[in-house]
Amino acid sequence: MRIVVFAGGVGTRLWPLSRKNQPKQFGKIIGDSSSLQQTVERLTPILDYAKIYVATGKRYKDVVLEQLPEIPHHNFIFEPQMRDVGPAIGLATFLLGSHDMDEPIGIVWSDHMLKQDEAFRQALLSAEKIVKQKKANFVFIAQKPRFANQNMGWIELGKEIETKNAISLHEFKKLKYRPKLSQAEDFFESKHYVWNLGYFVTTPRFLINLFYRFVPEMAGKLHTISEVWDTKTFEHTLDTIYPTLEKISFDDAILEKMPIENIRVLSQDLGWSDIGAWESLKEALAATEDENVTKGNVLLRDSQDSLFFNFTKQLVVGIDLEDMIVVNTDDVILICPKASVPKIKKIVENLNGTSHEHLA
Repeated sequence: MRIVVFAGGVGTRLWPLSRKNQPKQFGKIIGDSSSLQQTVERLTPILDYAKIYVATGKRYKDVVLEQLPEIPHHNFIFEPQMRDVGPAIGLATFLLGSHDMDEPIGIVWSDHMLKQDEAFRQALLSAEKIVKQKKANFVFIAQKPRFANQNMGWIELGKEIETKNAISLHEFKKLKYRPKLSQAEDFFESKHYVWNLGYFVTTPRFLINLFYRFVPEMAGKLHTISEVWDTKTFEHTLDTIYPTLEKISFDDAILEKMPIENIRVLSQDLGWSDIGAWESLKEALAATEDENVTKGNVLLRDSQDSLFFNFTKQLVVGIDLEDMIVVNTDDVILICPKASVPKIKKIVENLNGTSHEHLA
């Protein structure tokens, strides 16, 4: 099996730590290494570095190469321009398919936190086995939900096929992206839905056929690019063709149109959290809802359910605070209630064209 780690998002909801020139997946949010490095380290017990590929934007080439020196240079896929997740997954799939159409490939993301690393590895190996044995063409690796999260994609499970080593294998019924809160509450209570993490295992042959079926113009262009991989004309061809691809999500391009036959869902408690926003990072790191989460030189008194991240040498003090987010960097201080985190993206967008544009 080959795994593609995607590391191309900007992550404005984690601003001011995450910025256009230094997105969240390259920063040391948790621990002493980046989430990109942690993702790769999570895979190495079951995969050689030669089997791990990394897809990201060309603008992040230097930082990615610096952080992952063990991965062969050939295994980096540098997109010349952001064209959304549909073209990004398509490019990686066509390139890997040009070498082997039937060896399983797994898709994972570099900006997530997993507390159950071994469970994740076992899920990947189980999915690989299912695909190799042709028991399914496409296997989702999903998280058993912890709460009614309306910002997630949800998968409705079909009939249970088997449960082994705490991993449940189900038939697939349908996807629902970002439901209303009332729907998310119903999903959570029903026990028949799981969170879609964007992780899956399939083969290039199966996925490429879907691209030709549902986005044929894009598929033709991706094929042209893949034909010259490993040649001197590859970079020029990629730079010329890739920016002309339609901007479309992978869900809209493929997943929502995919026939449900021969699709399976592996459901497991992976201890997964999306650390793409400050409030979700707080939820992931806190042992209880009221517990504060701090990093750096921070002193709190009579405060609860707050996140204080200090990336400077100065002391940050909080008194009588609740449900707050405070992030202190060398050039920006962010202070807001947890409920106001969704407004950060708009603030960052409004910096463009101003004297503060360099802070975006």
